[in-house]
Amino acid sequence: MSRLPWLDLPPAERAAGIVALPGSKSISNRTLLLAALAAGTTRVHGLLDADDVDRMREALATLGIQIESHAHGEIVVGGAGGRIPNDRASLSLGNAGTAFRPLTAVLAFAGGSYELRGAPRMHERPIGDLVDALRALGADVRYVDVEGFPPLAIGPGPAPGAPIPGRVTVRGDVSSQYVSALLMALPLLTARCGHDITVDIAGELISRPYVAITTNLMARFGVAVDARDGREFRVLGAARYASPETIDVEGDASAASYFLAAGAIGGGPVRVTGVGRRSIQGDVEFADALERMGARIQRGDDWLEASAGERFDGIVCDCIAIPDAAMTLAVAALFAKGPTTLTGIGSWRVKETDRIGAMATELAKLGARVEAGSDRLTVHPPEGLVPAIIDTYDDHRIAMCFSLATLGDIAVRINDPDCVGKTYPGYWDAFRSITRVEAL
Repeated sequence: MSRLPWLDLPPAERAAGIVALPGSKSISNRTLLLAALAAGTTRVHGLLDADDVDRMREALATLGIQIESHAHGEIVVGGAGGRIPNDRASLSLGNAGTAFRPLTAVLAFAGGSYELRGAPRMHERPIGDLVDALRALGADVRYVDVEGFPPLAIGPGPAPGAPIPGRVTVRGDVSSQYVSALLMALPLLTARCGHDITVDIAGELISRPYVAITTNLMARFGVAVDARDGREFRVLGAARYASPETIDVEGDASAASYFLAAGAIGGGPVRVTGVGRRSIQGDVEFADALERMGARIQRGDDWLEASAGERFDGIVCDCIAIPDAAMTLAVAALFAKGPTTLTGIGSWRVKETDRIGAMATELAKLGARVEAGSDRLTVHPPEGLVPAIIDTYDDHRIAMCFSLATLGDIAVRINDPDCVGKTYPGYWDAFRSITRVEAL
């Protein structure tokens, strides 16, 4: 099916309603991989149905993992007990970082020969820090084209009987996915060497809540990670993955940000279901940022709700724990009184696009004055928004967050709207369901 070249969104008068969130991408892909590595069969409920998760499912099937779709959205994964059935495979993973990085680490210790490729943008996203850590543990990982970047050739891995070090260092200040990938793969290596392995973090660990998601899910699959102050993580030599039999995937907290922001700037109330006080995702802290700006926020165990308050003020916000939701905050800043400064967003540079540059460019089209730095963005809101054509850079989050601009009494054209299929194919219908459109 061909993608739509653009989508015209009319001005919206108000935002109110209830949205049932799709499953979290981060939890979905981690759950699939851990279920594949575990001993036993795992029944997964609430798995995200989107491109990134499709890439992981396709890759696991190519590697010989049995995955079946059952009624009511249930997915059944036949775990391979810590091994990869097929010892040779070529995988195409699109731009799915939550598939590419963990599969790189797992296959490095699988004992076979594999090639991993992605979309052109994936080949521009650095992976050298992860590869360096894997090589330090004896893995055989080679760059096919450009040093430090995919595509990769992997295998056959550490030679039988080769000494495996008890500690390895990985940088934490570029992408938390390197740390998560390494942790998820280590039980394959500890099973071989029989001793503990500790991961030491060099530099500041960014997006720490995403590593917490990883360790939380690993624990549900029977592998407890000893985490010490976010500086080191120890996986025991006796660690083995075992199926929890059933597991539910939370709603996507990053996706929740668009609807919560709509409630805050469009009147509300807007309620999202699937995440709440009990969420293991760091992006639920986005609601705290909206509350600081003046929005009214209510919280339940598995729901969040936002409404407009008496004011909506610009803030300074350290976004190191909420890098994806921070993009929504940048657009919400258009509606604030006074400037909003987002810090700790250096990881935006190595995402689906250079998000700092892209967001600055597109916010300026709407009339904002924007100051961009290496790890920060300041948005000075205009007196009134101006209609604009928004380029999305094949980045799903840019497409979704800029839909909020229509609540500023302007029409917006979103180029390449189908890029939201990466994580939320039904986004445009969900957005329309909560917005009351002005008569043209």
